Amino acid sequence: MTQATPVIQMDHVWTYLGQHLVHKDISLSLGRGEILGLVGASGCGKTVLMREMVGIQRPTKGTVKLLGEDLNAISAVQQQQLRNRCGVLFQGGALFSALSVFDNVAFKLRELKVLDEVLIERLVAMKLSMVGLSATSAKLMPSELSGGMVKRVALARALIMEPEVLFLDEPTSGLDPVLSEDFINLLSELHIELGFTIVMVTHDLDSLRDLCTKVGVLAEQKLVAYGSLDEAIDCEQPFAREFFHGKRAQRVFLNLN
Repeated sequence: MTQATPVIQMDHVWTYLGQHLVHKDISLSLGRGEILGLVGASGCGKTVLMREMVGIQRPTKGTVKLLGEDLNAISAVQQQQLRNRCGVLFQGGALFSALSVFDNVAFKLRELKVLDEVLIERLVAMKLSMVGLSATSAKLMPSELSGGMVKRVALARALIMEPEVLFLDEPTSGLDPVLSEDFINLLSELHIELGFTIVMVTHDLDSLRDLCTKVGVLAEQKLVAYGSLDEAIDCEQPFAREFFHGKRAQRVFLNLN
C-alpha cells in the first residue's frame, strides 16, 4: 500500500438485508490520516456501512477495499489480518462485564498469544495512560466506571494493536457536554500524535465541527453528500437541511467560517 492509496475505498456498493434495501450505489474514498464523520437518520444504515468497511459484514454487491486490499478477493485469514490493523470502539463501549479494565484492554493481545505477560502489562499501562487513566483504574470492573471512563477504556482497547484505522460508533453518545468535549479533544490529540485514519458514526454536531475532515450524509439509501463540512451544510436534501440547519446546528456552526 502506497501513501497515495486510499485507506478505504467503496465502489458501487449495494446492500440488502433480506428484501430491505439499505444502500444503493454508494462510492467513496478516504485517504490516510483523514477523519470521516457519517451522519444520517436512525436506521439508515450508517453502522452497516461501517461494518462493511472493516469487513465484518459483506455488501450484496460492489467492491470494498481496506488498506488497499479488496475484501472480496482475499481469504478469511487475510481479512482477519487486515482487521488486526484496525481498532473498533463500539457504541456504549461494549466492555466485557466480567473482566477488569486491565483484562478488557489486554484481551486482543492475549488472544494472539505472541507476547508474554510482562510486555502485555507494559502495553496496557501505556494505553491507559494515553487515554488519561491512572494505573489504579486497571483494577476496576466495568460496573465501577463512569460513562466517561467506559469510553476511555474502550478507546484504550481499540488502540492496543496500534491501529492504522480507527472505527468509532457514536463515541460521544451518553456523555454530557463536558465529557463529550473532553473525549473529542482526546481523539484529536491522539490523531495528531499517532496519525491514524478515523471513521466515525455520529449525531454529534460538535464532533463534526471540531474533528472531521470529511462528512458523509446517508439518506434515501445513498450518500447525498460527501466532502467537507461546508459541502454537507450546503446539501439541499431534506434530512441534511433539517440536520445542518436546525436551531442547535445554527448555534454550533455560527462561527464556522
